[in-house]
Amino acid sequence: MRVRLFLLFALTASVSWASEPVSKKVDAVMGTPGCVAFWDFVKREPDGSRRFIAHIPQGATNSYALDAANYIKDYWGEGKDASYDDFPLLGRGPFGQAIRIKQEEDPTFRPFLYVPRQRLHDSPLDIKGKDKSVTVVVWAIRESGNHALAGIWHEGTDLKQKETSTIQKVERGQRQYALFAGLNKEGSACGHVSENGANSFLNRYALHKCNSAAASPKIPADSPTDVIDNSWQCFAMTFNHQKDELTGWLDGQSGDRWLENPKSDKLISYAYNAWLQGHLHEQPGTQDREDATFPKDQFYNPPEDTPISVQVLSESDRERVELREYRYTKVKTTLQKGADGTWAVSDRDLVSLRLNPWWYPHDIYTPADNQSGGPFTIGRVIHSSRGVGFTGWIGGVAVFDRALNGDELASLANLRR
Repeated sequence: MRVRLFLLFALTASVSWASEPVSKKVDAVMGTPGCVAFWDFVKREPDGSRRFIAHIPQGATNSYALDAANYIKDYWGEGKDASYDDFPLLGRGPFGQAIRIKQEEDPTFRPFLYVPRQRLHDSPLDIKGKDKSVTVVVWAIRESGNHALAGIWHEGTDLKQKETSTIQKVERGQRQYALFAGLNKEGSACGHVSENGANSFLNRYALHKCNSAAASPKIPADSPTDVIDNSWQCFAMTFNHQKDELTGWLDGQSGDRWLENPKSDKLISYAYNAWLQGHLHEQPGTQDREDATFPKDQFYNPPEDTPISVQVLSESDRERVELREYRYTKVKTTLQKGADGTWAVSDRDLVSLRLNPWWYPHDIYTPADNQSGGPFTIGRVIHSSRGVGFTGWIGGVAVFDRALNGDELASLANLRR
């Protein structure tokens, strides 16, 4: 009998010791100021369907239980229902558990986990409006893809394209904030915010996004145990409304990322034109290349008052060409010498645009009501192209109602192992 009691005590103690580091990690996330929700995929409803629920601050009441859905069925009326069975569990992870987002082969099946709009509208998770900042952190292993990890980012189903020809439920975009696995820079931590829920710079897509300097590798989801356990990475995005900056962070590091020759980029060329139109509009009269119909609220003109550096590219008696670097732009500036000997700017051209951090001078989109806003989703978002998106393991998702700093994000990144 004494032997049995000793063995029972030893087993109980070992479980307690093994779980203590995980509980301390959870405390570290929740102890970071501003955390409004943290899903570790361990905490569940105590009864009923036992859905995943979030750790929430003391005194809060909304635990943001996650439902499972196949958005193709919801919007196109095609495919099967989704359930928790469609998200295999790893049995371990940075906080004790992880879900798998699979490489679904059925084009009518795109499952995600989500909090419906009706259950989050005007809650602390519904970060929006004037003077609001946000941070999203996701601990993940990327198998493939560059699309959504988590956030409130309903891309809309109203785009006119082949995939929407049979759609049954058409809705405009309801984007607020989200974290992606790279998008235009695959594998990077890509933060996305929107001021209008819809598109940017007359492009069909939202283009206010940032990309961390570093990128995550591709790790097969069925890799050996030691490979999986050593492959966790911490993706994060911050929007700081006081600085008007959107920043991507991978493993606690943001890094600088610039895009050279933005006017030749497939998507960012629209930001280039928004910069150009804003610049031309500031000048008296109508200028060559000026589009008088371009909406003024879509101009993109980061501060260019005082250059950080000036490099002379060429100079003659009558003309000087300089590369002027500002915080978010690099502008090739041509100056002509007048008859009085003074130099005056005759032409400016945006030759490089900073992607990290990205300048964003707007508020976060505020939906009109709980019928028009988007859900909070994990693993995928609602969008017209119906692509597979990100695949891999997700071991934790946290949302904060402030912009965390580098030290805080480095501390959270250290929890991945």
